[in-house]
Amino acid sequence: MNNIEIFTSKTPVTSKEKEAIVDFLHIHLDQFGDPREDICKAVNYALKKTNSFGGYVLRLSDGKQIIGAVVVNRTGMDGYIPENILVYIAIDKNYRGQGLGKKIMQKAIETADGDVALHVEPDNPARKLYEKLGFTSKYIEMRYKKTV
Repeated sequence: MNNIEIFTSKTPVTSKEKEAIVDFLHIHLDQFGDPREDICKAVNYALKKTNSFGGYVLRLSDGKQIIGAVVVNRTGMDGYIPENILVYIAIDKNYRGQGLGKKIMQKAIETADGDVALHVEPDNPARKLYEKLGFTSKYIEMRYKKTV
């Protein structure tokens, strides 16, 4: 039986559980991931371990181990910028293709207070799932990287 747990600043996660979620995401985001430190920052933001608007972390487990995770950060905005940004989602590659990505995404959307944005690489296969769930591509994201 798969179980989804929700962690927020009001339903805290232990340090050991938090590290396990960060490690899981670092491993299972594959080529779409970020450095472990950045994943940890997003999780800390969601759990208000740093000065932030908060958010939440979802952990999907099979009773023994983590098989999926989602990190959503609140933006502190609304309207022109959605209230939430889905920062990370990953499913263990051994469990993909079973509808678990859809299940945890639906829970993430249901849990959100307000609209949700996400960034997805054009070649990421999860893009089709997001579109089926109602996400649309309103803008093309562009970034400027400052060099020091």
